[in-house]
Amino acid sequence: MTDKIVLEAQKRTLKGKKVKALRRQGFLPGIIYGRLAKNQIDPIAIQLDLHEASKTINKLTGSSLVTLKVDDKDYPVVLREAQKDVIYGTLKHVDFMAVSLTEKLQTAVPIELIGQAPAEISMAAVVVTGISELEIECLPQDMPERIEVDATVLVDIDSAIYVKDLDLPDTYEVLTDPEELIAGVTYVTIEEEEEEEEEDELAELFDEDMEPEVIEKGKKDEDLEEEED
Repeated sequence: MTDKIVLEAQKRTLKGKKVKALRRQGFLPGIIYGRLAKNQIDPIAIQLDLHEASKTINKLTGSSLVTLKVDDKDYPVVLREAQKDVIYGTLKHVDFMAVSLTEKLQTAVPIELIGQAPAEISMAAVVVTGISELEIECLPQDMPERIEVDATVLVDIDSAIYVKDLDLPDTYEVLTDPEELIAGVTYVTIEEEEEEEEEDELAELFDEDMEPEVIEKGKKDEDLEEEED
């Protein structure tokens, strides 16, 4: 079971352009919006310690349930957006959505392949991946941070893993098409042969295109010679 994730924050009074001063002091501005106990809440401006919060936030997925402690109150939230500095990659602003623990929500959970496919070793094959996320519906406290898929079942060239093959808990409902491919196996040489065939076809087309140009040029030269005569 995933350990409880906790972040500490304080209500923020500085807003607008004054937030820059807050960042210089080592704080990360953010906001909370959403629902609590089936009731919509007014947005709450918050600030977090940039250094401490970054260590946790950078590891979160969109399906990570976080307990956000703001002063003397706890908010169950999920991370909705994390804005980063384009040059330094440091966090600039975070959006958290408060969620009701009694209402189901829909979310996309990252898929992570675990282990190495035996076909990669014994058959010089390569694993190709399909979808990278799984759409599910569940209560917030039942959301997995990621769904691990065992790649060691990919033993030969016909091996494949589809959504319908996953053995998942009944605490959430899968919304993704069960026929969607997650991972499969193919030969490396197939792609190489196709590339060689494409190169041969291009070479043939190039030769065919060149011949008429030479003939046409010859005709034009003859016409010019006749005109000169």
